[in-house]
Amino acid sequence: MKINMKKTITAFLLLLIIALPVTIRAEEQTPAAPEQNPVEQKQEEDKVTGEVAASVLSAYIWRGQELSRHGVVIQPSVTANYKGFTANVWGNLDTKPYGASGEKYSSNYTETDVTLSYSRKFGIVQAGAGYIYYGLAAATPGGADLLDSQEIFVTLGLDTILAPTLTVYKEIDHYRQWYATFGVSHTFSLHEKIGLKLSALASYLLSTDETTYAKYNNDSLLTTDKYNNFHDGTVTVSLPIAVYKTLSVTPTISYVFPLCDDARYEMRARGLEGAAKASDRDSSFLYGGVTLSYTF
Repeated sequence: MKINMKKTITAFLLLLIIALPVTIRAEEQTPAAPEQNPVEQKQEEDKVTGEVAASVLSAYIWRGQELSRHGVVIQPSVTANYKGFTANVWGNLDTKPYGASGEKYSSNYTETDVTLSYSRKFGIVQAGAGYIYYGLAAATPGGADLLDSQEIFVTLGLDTILAPTLTVYKEIDHYRQWYATFGVSHTFSLHEKIGLKLSALASYLLSTDETTYAKYNNDSLLTTDKYNNFHDGTVTVSLPIAVYKTLSVTPTISYVFPLCDDARYEMRARGLEGAAKASDRDSSFLYGGVTLSYTF
């Protein structure tokens, strides 16, 4: 499916601009919550909170890379928070791993990620840092597991309209690179239990080692240069629905696209489509699904 990137982004921004004043007015009319007793507030801060969730999606796209094709993926996740510290375990189960020649894969479970982070709020500024371990399975039938990856990251966000957030990741293990994202999002209230969330994300990738992360040419073939350019963009529309106090269902749809020619060449090269030439593969992806989450 071919989608005009400029028209997509323009329509997204227009929707934000048109709907924003309505949302602001609704928020202004909401009665203020009663002041909380300091003792009760302290008790809440000392509690462990978290979330258990599972997403069922039509594809797994990560940083512009197509990591599944023609198969549903299931992505379970468990998160725990305590006094600003957060621990998360996330996984990916591919129900039908794709091979251009119909290969059979030994395992459907392709990835397990562990994230540890800490964040703190200073007025309207939210700052944080963390560490991610990526446990990766084999990319080919019967092949050796991919080298696991490790990253450290810092993030800075503003608690304002559109919630602008900048996050910078640094790979510290095998795939030497910097990856930065800038995102905005806003949730509009459609009903007391239903929202409409719009978000957009743009990224920049800087490789520091051409042997582990090289640039691709216009034929989507490897070069001896390092990648240093804008990378992938994502526009997402989701519909969070509160089923019960702590239970929610969120349908979502995302469009991922390259932000420059260098990114287009690479996203085609790393794609899974069984085209005769890498340059004939897809460089943009439209996928969606639903997430079921329980908070505690």
